[in-house]
Amino acid sequence: MKPFSARVAVTGLNATDNPGPGVAVARALREDPAFNGQIIGLAYDVMDPGIYHSGLFDACFLIPYPSAGREALFERLAYIQDLVGIDVLIPNLDSELPALLDQEHRLEAMGIRTFLPSREAYDRRTKARLDELREQHGVAVPRSETLSEVAPLYALAGKFNFPLAVKGVFYGAEICHSLDEAVAAFYKAAATWGLPIIVQEFVPGEEFNVCAVGDGEGGLVGAVAMKKLVLTDKGKGWAGVTIQDPRLTALAARVVAALKWRGPCEIEAKLHPKKGYQLLEVNPRFPAWCYLTAGAGQNQISAVAQMAAGEKIDPLPLARVGTTFIRISLDQIVELTQLEAISTRGEILPEALLETA
Repeated sequence: MKPFSARVAVTGLNATDNPGPGVAVARALREDPAFNGQIIGLAYDVMDPGIYHSGLFDACFLIPYPSAGREALFERLAYIQDLVGIDVLIPNLDSELPALLDQEHRLEAMGIRTFLPSREAYDRRTKARLDELREQHGVAVPRSETLSEVAPLYALAGKFNFPLAVKGVFYGAEICHSLDEAVAAFYKAAATWGLPIIVQEFVPGEEFNVCAVGDGEGGLVGAVAMKKLVLTDKGKGWAGVTIQDPRLTALAARVVAALKWRGPCEIEAKLHPKKGYQLLEVNPRFPAWCYLTAGAGQNQISAVAQMAAGEKIDPLPLARVGTTFIRISLDQIVELTQLEAISTRGEILPEALLETA
């Protein structure tokens, strides 16, 4: 196994009941026997639990929220680059990507490499455009309509049978059993996430998820399918198990090929009792449960980091079926000096740097 040494920056360090993927990404990378580099944590809040995960990060920094804009982010990255160095950046939140896509040349000029999708692929996988995958590539997608105002919803209710799924443009989905519920869900989603709103035909059946990595040319680097066993009240998976179903893998491969997807993504699908697997969403980053890929013997996180660094990787092995994850809550004991450092300076530095700071 070829050693891999790089300084990898990871975002999304929230680890509550609605966790970001960052801790899982860092754990998978840290536990790869071939990895002998450093991991830099990039957090948005001093109370992001991942900052204080013992032995996981070599340094941590606060970065500006995506709402602050691209220039604020790049200014902060330049500071971190000068201080500790970043070879590879793995962003793990949807809201971060608009500032980073099409900026590879600028990041590489700073010495930072990424493995991200094209802007076109990112736009084509949005909920509002999933119908195009069915029409142009034959991907099984439930019927949907994109609405910028509530009035068309009244006519749409006559064409679609209830229940319906009303979805925000970024996050959230509410199953509605009547027109009144759909109208209320429309206004709620619009107030939370803005317009447009997606109204989708409800798909009965069990939900499945695939963590996949594309090579950017239509090829599938790796895919691990999972069935959720326990859900939180927010609908997030608290436990899940790897499965193997050629039909689900074929769906993932078709989506990645249609989009020419580059980098990680999560494919959400439901198994309709008569129509087979139906694509619900394509999330443009690693899911919070991605550590399961490493646990099942297919470390997609390490693969993405190596490909971002320009390394050629061996074909990823098939994931072990029946590998199960169960999330737990732990009290992490930390030194007050750590909290003070991130609160006052916005950074937790290695001891060697602290001596000269």
